[in-house]
Amino acid sequence: MSIHFTEDHEWIAVDGDVGIIGISDYAAKALGDVVFVELPDVGAEMGKGDEAAVVESVKAASEVYAPIGGEVTEVNGALEDEPAKVNEDPQGDGWFLKIKISDADELEGLMDEAAYKTYCEGL
Repeated sequence: MSIHFTEDHEWIAVDGDVGIIGISDYAAKALGDVVFVELPDVGAEMGKGDEAAVVESVKAASEVYAPIGGEVTEVNGALEDEPAKVNEDPQGDGWFLKIKISDADELEGLMDEAAYKTYCEGL
């Protein structure tokens, strides 16, 4: 499984033609305590850069954008009851959705973990 990051602090873990999407640890810390997560409908189609979910914290509401396009195959329903999972394990149990990847070439231009770490250090 490979993991890629966007400049907007989303991550996508790729396993074959499935992508698991969430927000990075950096984003979760910047948001503060997450109190609500709005997830897309299973079956929804989204393009690269489209709004995939909404996260509300005690500080602000933020959109989560799709790092690449595809069809939503699963959402993390546990976040509706326990939105704090996003803070506790943003790159694990705090994932948002899974998509069937429509074009793996869209992964080009995303950062690997080392590049993302360097990017965050410069912020």
